[in-house]
Amino acid sequence: MDIRLEQVTRDNWEVALRLKVKEEQRQFVPEVSVSLAKVYIKPDGDNVEYIPFAIYDGEKMVGFVMHAYEADTTDMYWINGFIIDERYQRRGYGRAALTEISKWIVNRFPKCKEIRLTVYKENHGARELYKRFGFEPTGDVYGEEDAWRLLVNK
Repeated sequence: MDIRLEQVTRDNWEVALRLKVKEEQRQFVPEVSVSLAKVYIKPDGDNVEYIPFAIYDGEKMVGFVMHAYEADTTDMYWINGFIIDERYQRRGYGRAALTEISKWIVNRFPKCKEIRLTVYKENHGARELYKRFGFEPTGDVYGEEDAWRLLVNK
Protein backbone atom coordinates (compact mmCIF):
# COMPACT_ATOMS: atom_id res chain seq x y z
CA MET A 1 0.00 0.00 0.00
CA ASP A 2 1.41 3.36 -1.09
CA ILE A 3 -1.02 5.93 0.35
CA ARG A 4 -0.60 9.59 -0.48
CA LEU A 5 -2.79 12.68 -0.52
CA GLU A 6 -3.04 15.00 -3.49
CA GLN A 7 -5.10 18.14 -3.55
CA VAL A 8 -8.13 17.95 -5.78
CA THR A 9 -7.46 20.14 -8.81
CA ARG A 10 -8.69 20.62 -12.35
CA ASP A 11 -6.59 17.57 -13.24
CA ASN A 12 -8.33 15.04 -10.96
CA TRP A 13 -11.69 16.46 -9.85
CA GLU A 14 -13.73 14.44 -12.33
CA VAL A 15 -12.30 11.18 -11.03
CA ALA A 16 -13.02 12.34 -7.46
CA LEU A 17 -16.67 12.96 -8.36
CA ARG A 18 -17.04 9.27 -9.27
CA LEU A 19 -16.08 8.08 -5.76
CA LYS A 20 -19.01 6.50 -3.90
CA VAL A 21 -19.55 4.80 -0.58
CA LYS A 22 -21.84 1.81 -0.08
CA GLU A 23 -25.57 2.49 -0.32
CA GLU A 24 -26.11 2.06 3.43
CA GLN A 25 -23.35 4.63 4.17
CA ARG A 26 -24.62 7.42 1.90
CA GLN A 27 -26.73 9.01 4.62
CA PHE A 28 -23.58 9.60 6.68
CA VAL A 29 -21.28 11.45 4.27
CA PRO A 30 -21.72 14.20 1.69
CA GLU A 31 -21.13 13.56 -1.98
CA VAL A 32 -17.68 14.69 -3.11
CA SER A 33 -19.39 17.40 -5.18
CA VAL A 34 -20.93 18.89 -2.03
CA SER A 35 -17.56 18.89 -0.27
CA LEU A 36 -15.94 20.59 -3.25
CA ALA A 37 -18.69 23.22 -3.31
CA LYS A 38 -17.81 24.14 0.30
CA VAL A 39 -14.42 25.41 -0.90
CA TYR A 40 -16.20 28.16 -2.82
CA ILE A 41 -19.35 28.68 -0.73
CA LYS A 42 -17.65 28.64 2.71
CA PRO A 43 -20.79 27.59 4.65
CA ASP A 44 -18.96 27.67 8.00
CA GLY A 45 -17.91 31.32 7.61
CA ASP A 46 -15.23 33.38 5.97
CA ASN A 47 -12.61 32.39 8.58
CA VAL A 48 -12.77 28.71 7.64
CA GLU A 49 -10.49 27.48 4.86
CA TYR A 50 -11.07 24.19 3.04
CA ILE A 51 -8.52 21.95 1.36
CA PRO A 52 -9.89 18.94 -0.57
CA PHE A 53 -7.65 15.91 -1.04
CA ALA A 54 -7.89 12.82 -3.18
CA ILE A 55 -6.53 9.71 -1.48
CA TYR A 56 -4.33 7.59 -3.73
CA ASP A 57 -2.80 4.16 -3.52
CA GLY A 58 -0.09 4.43 -6.12
CA GLU A 59 -1.83 5.86 -9.19
CA LYS A 60 -5.31 4.66 -8.15
CA MET A 61 -7.68 7.13 -6.44
CA VAL A 62 -9.32 5.24 -3.57
CA GLY A 63 -10.97 8.00 -1.55
CA PHE A 64 -11.46 11.62 -0.64
CA VAL A 65 -10.98 13.73 2.46
CA MET A 66 -11.52 17.43 3.15
CA HIS A 67 -9.52 19.42 5.65
CA ALA A 68 -11.21 22.50 7.10
CA TYR A 69 -9.45 24.83 9.50
CA GLU A 70 -9.36 28.20 11.16
CA ALA A 71 -5.83 29.56 11.10
CA ASP A 72 -4.09 30.54 14.34
CA THR A 73 -6.25 28.31 16.54
CA THR A 74 -5.24 25.24 18.52
CA ASP A 75 -8.39 23.13 18.09
CA MET A 76 -10.17 24.09 14.86
CA TYR A 77 -8.54 21.59 12.50
CA TRP A 78 -11.22 19.36 11.02
CA ILE A 79 -11.40 16.22 8.94
CA ASN A 80 -14.64 16.07 7.00
CA GLY A 81 -16.16 14.60 3.88
CA PHE A 82 -13.95 11.53 4.46
CA ILE A 83 -14.78 8.57 2.24
CA ILE A 84 -13.15 5.45 0.93
CA ASP A 85 -14.74 4.31 -2.32
CA GLU A 86 -16.96 1.25 -1.92
CA ARG A 87 -14.60 -0.81 -4.13
CA TYR A 88 -11.69 -0.28 -1.70
CA GLN A 89 -13.29 -0.49 1.74
CA ARG A 90 -12.12 -2.97 4.38
CA ARG A 91 -8.57 -3.05 3.03
CA GLY A 92 -6.91 -0.70 5.53
CA TYR A 93 -7.23 2.46 3.42
CA GLY A 94 -9.32 4.28 6.03
CA ARG A 95 -6.70 3.97 8.74
CA ALA A 96 -3.86 4.71 6.33
CA ALA A 97 -5.64 7.83 5.05
CA LEU A 98 -6.34 9.02 8.60
CA THR A 99 -2.64 8.63 9.35
CA GLU A 100 -1.68 10.69 6.29
CA ILE A 101 -4.18 13.52 6.81
CA SER A 102 -3.33 13.72 10.52
CA LYS A 103 0.40 13.93 9.78
CA TRP A 104 -0.25 16.53 7.09
CA ILE A 105 -2.31 18.71 9.45
CA VAL A 106 0.21 18.51 12.29
CA ASN A 107 3.15 19.27 9.99
CA ARG A 108 1.38 22.16 8.27
CA PHE A 109 -0.06 23.78 11.41
CA PRO A 110 2.37 23.89 14.35
CA LYS A 111 -0.27 25.43 16.66
CA CYS A 112 -2.61 22.45 16.24
CA LYS A 113 -3.24 20.67 19.54
CA GLU A 114 -6.22 18.60 18.42
CA ILE A 115 -7.85 17.38 15.23
CA ARG A 116 -11.62 17.14 15.11
CA LEU A 117 -14.29 15.40 13.09
CA THR A 118 -17.98 14.63 13.37
CA VAL A 119 -19.68 11.25 13.07
CA TYR A 120 -23.28 10.02 13.19
CA LYS A 121 -24.23 7.77 16.12
CA GLU A 122 -25.52 5.17 13.64
CA ASN A 123 -22.27 5.10 11.66
CA HIS A 124 -20.82 2.24 13.68
CA GLY A 125 -18.02 1.36 11.24
CA ALA A 126 -16.64 4.90 11.18
CA ARG A 127 -16.98 5.29 14.94
CA GLU A 128 -14.99 2.10 15.50
CA LEU A 129 -12.29 3.23 13.06
CA TYR A 130 -11.97 6.62 14.76
CA LYS A 131 -11.93 5.08 18.23
CA ARG A 132 -9.18 2.60 17.28
CA PHE A 133 -7.22 5.48 15.77
CA GLY A 134 -7.34 7.43 19.06
CA PHE A 135 -10.23 9.83 18.55
CA GLU A 136 -12.57 10.35 21.51
CA PRO A 137 -15.98 12.03 21.82
CA THR A 138 -15.91 15.66 22.97
CA GLY A 139 -19.53 15.71 24.14
CA ASP A 140 -20.38 18.38 21.54
CA VAL A 141 -23.12 17.70 19.02
CA TYR A 142 -23.50 19.41 15.64
CA GLY A 143 -26.92 18.68 14.21
CA GLU A 144 -27.18 14.89 14.34
CA GLU A 145 -23.42 14.30 14.54
CA ASP A 146 -21.16 13.87 17.55
CA ALA A 147 -17.87 15.76 17.58
CA TRP A 148 -14.73 13.72 18.26
CA ARG A 149 -11.15 14.84 18.76
CA LEU A 150 -7.67 13.47 18.48
CA LEU A 151 -5.20 15.07 20.86
CA VAL A 152 -1.93 15.89 19.13
CA ASN A 153 1.28 14.97 20.91
CA LYS A 154 4.23 17.06 19.77
